[in-house]
Amino acid sequence: MSNAVSGLPVGRGLLYLIVAGAAWGTAGAAASLVYRTSDMGPVTLSFWRCAAGLVLLLAARPLRPRVRPAVPEPLRRKALRAVLTGLGLAVFQTAYFAAVQATGLAVATVVTLGAGPVLIALGARQVLGERLGGGGAAAVVGALAGLGVLVLGDGRTSVEPRGVLLALVSAAGYSAMTLLTRWWGRDGSADAASTSVGAFAVTSLCLLPFALAEGLVPHSAEPVRLLWLLAYVAAVPTALAYGLYFAGAAVVRSATVSVIMLLEPVSAAALAVVLLGEHLTAATLAGTVLMLGSVAGLAVAEARQARTPTALA
Repeated sequence: MSNAVSGLPVGRGLLYLIVAGAAWGTAGAAASLVYRTSDMGPVTLSFWRCAAGLVLLLAARPLRPRVRPAVPEPLRRKALRAVLTGLGLAVFQTAYFAAVQATGLAVATVVTLGAGPVLIALGARQVLGERLGGGGAAAVVGALAGLGVLVLGDGRTSVEPRGVLLALVSAAGYSAMTLLTRWWGRDGSADAASTSVGAFAVTSLCLLPFALAEGLVPHSAEPVRLLWLLAYVAAVPTALAYGLYFAGAAVVRSATVSVIMLLEPVSAAALAVVLLGEHLTAATLAGTVLMLGSVAGLAVAEARQARTPTALA
């Protein structure tokens, strides 16, 4: 179950992605608490998330064991990878926040996360030659159905065309980031830590002008609580989650990555029920079951496919 080039087992890559998706889901709950505690805007929060995450990753680099890549990566290609991945991340986050503002959280989430697996599956087939297969296609359809039931189950949504367009732009940025990570990870020269550092640096630079316009320093009656929340957002759903995401996405098929990362809204829904006092509805439960079943089925199929070449060898 290992990727022959990078050496990271596919099974471990799947685990990394599952943990990353669950950690991403906690960012929404933490962000809602940040908004209650201060007047910080979404773009400013995204900037501080990436900038502080970058600082944490740089601080942790001396503690990581030095692992030589299977194939040394030229400096020019490393810089290109950082720029393109960072731009994809910046487009993904900024367009998503704009879509939420334009058409609401539910529609923006469904369009962004729903279009992502479709775009990634098409791109992986054309660019990477990765076939999804009948079982994989069924898992993607099941996951998207579960996403729709989970997020739109209450029926209280309104659709704004401009917001849908922004959500599609966000999905395109996410898809490009995933496909590029898989493309560069296939020869084993891309290091997940350097990918994360480079992406956060570029994204922080892209978001800085918008954060300055929105207000870089927030006002809060509870500054200590705000700092703790920002530290959590930077550490868990950012530095940790994206580090695991870039490592897993380099060795797992792109379409599988996109479906596993749909665990984000499942984790967010669970936190909303447990911590924020929202009611557990039939739609929430049904959507969660559909999505978890699809993710589990696709993960098992990915593991079996990874074992097959080893067994044949």
